[in-house]
Amino acid sequence: MLQCRAVWQKLAPLSRASSTLVRSSAKRRGTLLQRWKFPLDQQMSRQMASGVESGGSGAIYLVLIGLTSLGAGAYVYNTIKEDKIRYKDRVARMLPRPNTERKPEELSTKSEKEEEIPAERESASPTEAPKGVTTEVPEQASVEVTVEKSETEEVSETDESASAVVPVSARPDIPSHAPYLLIGGGTASFAAARSIRARDPGARVLIVSEEPDLPYMRPPLSKELWFSDDSSVPETLRFKQWNGKERSIYFQPPSFYVSPQDLPFVENGGVAVLTSKKVVHMDVRGNKIRLDSGSEITYDKCLIATGGIPRNLPALERAGEEMQKRTTLFRKIEDFKSLEKISRDVKSIVIIGGGFLGSELACALGRRARDTELEVIQIFPEKGNMGKILPEYLSNWTTEKVRKEGVNVMPNTVVKSAKYQDKKVILKLKDGQTIKTDHVVAAVGLEPSVELAKSARMEVDSDLGGFRVNAELQARSNIWVAGDAACFYDLKLGRRRVEHHDHAVVSGRLAGENMTGAAKPYWHQSMFWSDLGPDVGYEAIGIVDSSLPTVGVFAKGTAKDTPKAVTQESGTGIRSESETEEVATSVSVPAVGAAALARPPQEGEDYGKGVIFYLREKVVVGILLWNIFNRMPIARKVIKDGEEHDDLNEIAKLFNIHED
Repeated sequence: MLQCRAVWQKLAPLSRASSTLVRSSAKRRGTLLQRWKFPLDQQMSRQMASGVESGGSGAIYLVLIGLTSLGAGAYVYNTIKEDKIRYKDRVARMLPRPNTERKPEELSTKSEKEEEIPAERESASPTEAPKGVTTEVPEQASVEVTVEKSETEEVSETDESASAVVPVSARPDIPSHAPYLLIGGGTASFAAARSIRARDPGARVLIVSEEPDLPYMRPPLSKELWFSDDSSVPETLRFKQWNGKERSIYFQPPSFYVSPQDLPFVENGGVAVLTSKKVVHMDVRGNKIRLDSGSEITYDKCLIATGGIPRNLPALERAGEEMQKRTTLFRKIEDFKSLEKISRDVKSIVIIGGGFLGSELACALGRRARDTELEVIQIFPEKGNMGKILPEYLSNWTTEKVRKEGVNVMPNTVVKSAKYQDKKVILKLKDGQTIKTDHVVAAVGLEPSVELAKSARMEVDSDLGGFRVNAELQARSNIWVAGDAACFYDLKLGRRRVEHHDHAVVSGRLAGENMTGAAKPYWHQSMFWSDLGPDVGYEAIGIVDSSLPTVGVFAKGTAKDTPKAVTQESGTGIRSESETEEVATSVSVPAVGAAALARPPQEGEDYGKGVIFYLREKVVVGILLWNIFNRMPIARKVIKDGEEHDDLNEIAKLFNIHED
């Protein structure tokens, strides 16, 4: 722009001289418009007859002025274009400077200093000069001020850090853009956020959660929280693990996060959680989502980790509103708080479901019932607890274990109908029996949350449910899925969908890495675990299905072969925090004496500890470790190898089950 002004100063005298000459010529011969009043045919004839008019010097000057103006315009255009290129280069050099992104404290200090400018300096401005004082501002100085203002405006549009000048009071509660947007506030989202920040320390990550709480771990909701003697646990959500150490259910304290309002302005990025908000629409082409409040957020990369919704029994759903008030679908912190209070106020609770959650809650409430008059009833259609997972002999043993905890276990039981009558919940069973109770807990599985599939036009697996993703957990361009909602392809076991804590951790971590460009496939065999109190627990990996052929090898248990003992050694009850993705690089069969040879279980014996192999055409596709801990890398290696084994007793020795 400085060059443009210099060019104009050079051209101005020529323009003024030309204008003067044209005016003097017009006075002698009349204006150009007056000459155009002659009929067109007369003008043409005069020109053809006499050639160039003797007074045509004015027209020549007009042509010269036109050509001069055209040349000047072209020069100005080229100059501006070159200045623009130089300006962009200058901005590009400015961006990496550390002082381009100033902290809010620095900005506030600067604004305070600006407010302290003496009044006499303000009064010396050109527009408000006092009488008798002449204020002259050089032209070049005024141009420089204009240039600096223009640069500041354009930097604010191109440099993200310039948005930090926005006052706190003017910042929106919900950011309009998030480079990394994570839908869902569970374990998978938190694992992805940590992974993203590990690979991109300056990343700005926004988690959108339907729940009012910050990300937390779900396993303690049905385990350790129930075994605490501290009555303040429902409020503090702190608990003692089996090893006696105390910890919080939350992954990180509130100080770990930044507020969504400040996320676009923090210098080094961070993780923000937008609580109590639901994503109701997803525009994949526009890289944009819409919340239930109507707000819209654009993103660069997005993770869907919406988890699942607890299923309910049709018989309970049809029973009416009063029945719904007395039914708990156990999943969230609020469900734990509600059921914990209910268990202290009522006299009878029925738990429907014999899987992980139902059996864990039955044992937890059964122990509480020892010191109260609470009656705990567990009903399920299988022959025994964990009947879909454990072989029949071990399922029967587990059922007796749950009964010893003070639970009235009723296997082979199906609810036909339900109603609320005379202040009691009445369950009518398929065999004609009737159960009267005060409250019902439905623990009958999880339905993957795929509501966004329609608006996002994403594929849902018709058999397993969940969003279908590729080996890198990617569903569409810039969209990944992790956790319970992901239906992924297992290189060894085929397409699967897993609903366990360890899978949420590892898949979330991998999705976060791939969102930052890692492009890694998901080969991990996730593990899961369940504890029936501090004395009995198991860990499993792969396809663990009681309908498959199984081979079990057991040994006598010791005092250290319990969940309580293993947490005392490892320091954590969330065992996937230490197991993660480890795979044994090599395994060797230990030498054992004849007295310690592995043997199959005997009916009726006490299953202290052992290994159960799940087979598909002589290939091990699943392994369950009963009261054997910290051996998961070996199990993962056996499944990864995918070899046929003629003698599984030899493979069982790999787990050192005969160690004292």
